[in-house]
Amino acid sequence: MSDSKPTSYPKEKINILFLENISDTAVKQFKDAGYANVRKLGGALSEDQLIEEIRNVHLLGIRSKTQVTRRVLDHASKLQAIGCFCIGVNQVDLKAATQQGVVVFNAPYSNTRSVAELVIGASIMLIRRIPDKNRFAHEGIWQKEAKGSYELRGKTLGLIGYGNIGTQVSILAESMGMRVKFYDVVTKLPLGNAEACKSLKELVSNSDIISLHVPETPQTKNLINRNLLKNFKKGSILLNYARGEVVDIDALAKSIESGHLSGAGIDVFPWEPEKNGDKFTTALQGLPNVLLTPHIGGSTEEAQQNIGVDVSHKLFSYLEMGISTGSHSIPELALPPQEGTHRILHIHKNVPGVLSSINNSLSSKNINILAQYLKTNEDIGYVVLDVDKKISANAFQLLKGVKETIKVRMLY
Repeated sequence: MSDSKPTSYPKEKINILFLENISDTAVKQFKDAGYANVRKLGGALSEDQLIEEIRNVHLLGIRSKTQVTRRVLDHASKLQAIGCFCIGVNQVDLKAATQQGVVVFNAPYSNTRSVAELVIGASIMLIRRIPDKNRFAHEGIWQKEAKGSYELRGKTLGLIGYGNIGTQVSILAESMGMRVKFYDVVTKLPLGNAEACKSLKELVSNSDIISLHVPETPQTKNLINRNLLKNFKKGSILLNYARGEVVDIDALAKSIESGHLSGAGIDVFPWEPEKNGDKFTTALQGLPNVLLTPHIGGSTEEAQQNIGVDVSHKLFSYLEMGISTGSHSIPELALPPQEGTHRILHIHKNVPGVLSSINNSLSSKNINILAQYLKTNEDIGYVVLDVDKKISANAFQLLKGVKETIKVRMLY
């Protein structure tokens, strides 16, 4: 972003806080771009700790553990943007962020390959019953046998969710000689020879391995429950590298104990510890042919670097040009720079008449608007105005006085 225009607020005065050991790639990106005041902390913060830390922060970077609640946002009067250096944004109260005009970005695609590779790796380990053989070997027991061990080739992989990660898994699985079936609530074009199923029951009853790739929503909570597990093909394997709330862990444990399922690979859990070293318990511990990992599906050096670059670029674009593409809170706008202008960002409640008030306020003082962009969502409107340099200070003050204004920022 070195060729961008200087912002009206000096970069060295913009306070940036990164939590949860965000990749040094992101820190370097910001420092190379002239943002010198970057603090990086290793773990997540509690709500009270975050409230104390965020008072003078303009930009917050988090991963999946930090919970940005309405109460936190109420104490973040200077906050302009939140960068979620991960796939999801469910750790942020998006309603509150929207109402307060705080833009929220994430990196929905940057760790796709890392998760997909781990799903294939776990499939191989579990269908060969490697977790049990590994445990025996560590205990000094030689357990060399072929019973219950199979190849992936010729087996059927069932994907619940056929989005960015699901389709990557589909491609890799076919290259291993697997048949692929999928179920998605949205009609999707199959890749390769993958086949769509009409129902979850159809999918799970015909798949040797079932892998989850769905978001955490009220509709997906306990999607894999006691009743659906009864329809799983006997001896099948369940993989969850998506979201912890999607699987009823107790029901899954009982299905494995009964022998109905032959194994499981679980990376995400309904409850997870806040930091490394904390005690962790689950009903799946100690069960045969179960591979448990601590939410590391996207935790590779490559993925973290890609996430650092992706989210940093989105934050730069917003801070320096007002571009909000990829935002989960304010409306998305992408706009070219205008020569000979100052740019002002105006975020307001989405009620009738605000744009007219903006234009009337400026025209009453003979302020010429050289370019204007507006987009709204259900709650707020986002206007970007390029005005004549000579009178931009007057325009800024006038816009602050417009009724229903949430935030006004002179960009450059």
